[in-house]
Amino acid sequence: MRTATLGSLGEVSRLTLGGGGIGQIWGDTSHDEAVATLRAALDAGITLLDAAPTYRNCEAFIGETFGGRLPAGVKVTTKHQLGTPPAGEVAALIPAALDASLAAMRLQRVDLFFLHSNIHADGFAFAHGEAHKASFSTAWSTYVEAAAPAFERLKAQGRIGGWGITGIGVPTAVLSALDHTPRPDAIQVIANLMDSPGALKRYAERAQPREIAAAAKARGLGVMGIRAVQAGALTAAVDRDLSPNSPDRTDYDRAAPFRALCARWGDDPALVAHRYALSLPDIDTVVLGVKNREELAQCVAAEAMGALDPAQMADIDGLGSRAR
Repeated sequence: MRTATLGSLGEVSRLTLGGGGIGQIWGDTSHDEAVATLRAALDAGITLLDAAPTYRNCEAFIGETFGGRLPAGVKVTTKHQLGTPPAGEVAALIPAALDASLAAMRLQRVDLFFLHSNIHADGFAFAHGEAHKASFSTAWSTYVEAAAPAFERLKAQGRIGGWGITGIGVPTAVLSALDHTPRPDAIQVIANLMDSPGALKRYAERAQPREIAAAAKARGLGVMGIRAVQAGALTAAVDRDLSPNSPDRTDYDRAAPFRALCARWGDDPALVAHRYALSLPDIDTVVLGVKNREELAQCVAAEAMGALDPAQMADIDGLGSRAR
């Protein structure tokens, strides 16, 4: 499998095994299949595992599968959804979250520890979920005065190799974080042909994933692309029930021309969607949401096929599917 340099973390595989699928939050999968998929990912050359406590059983499965001894060259990330607690609590909450994740995975350290909250400017009002923003988003003042310093302390202590932010929040705030010192080591960014965060988008302004990815690369950060198939919207069929009003259902319906194009090419939409994400210029590694070995094998095949050619990219972009 091809590799890329993920900022200060160094060389990683172009595919990362995400924890949502094997953690049993993206459709049905058994314990045995999740563990088998973990092992198959490493056998295929994947060297980065992207975990989080919110991915249900993911961290426990990693701990069980490897018994606290990751194979040589394999790196792992985890996350903490801090929100906006009282400022005085942040210095204790972030290390405590790391302790819990390390215990679940039976590890002494992680290579990257992500702030898994949105980031918003002080006084910002979300278009959706405003009443609950303290649980899913971190205010700028909290980020600057407490969260970033807490991550830096963990890095100085050697308990994490670096830290990052999940760049799915308000684009102006995410871009501000890229220019703030201390700067994160990595960022996770939406990387799909629709530029769509789907149900993760709670703000009114336009999503700017490509601008964010480019800005991060220009500043030396590692960039991890997420949601390549946009929660199933870019697959042949969504594998779970969705409300008719769900943004992910809306994206699936809006992607009908993409599925038609893939049918003309004779290709599976999920395979093409992963190749598209891997073809984006500022993405170092694409995080997979697979839940079984069959889905994993298709993604590994997509990576082996290489980037889409310029004509194919132009055909996809010409569908007009990008979010506005």
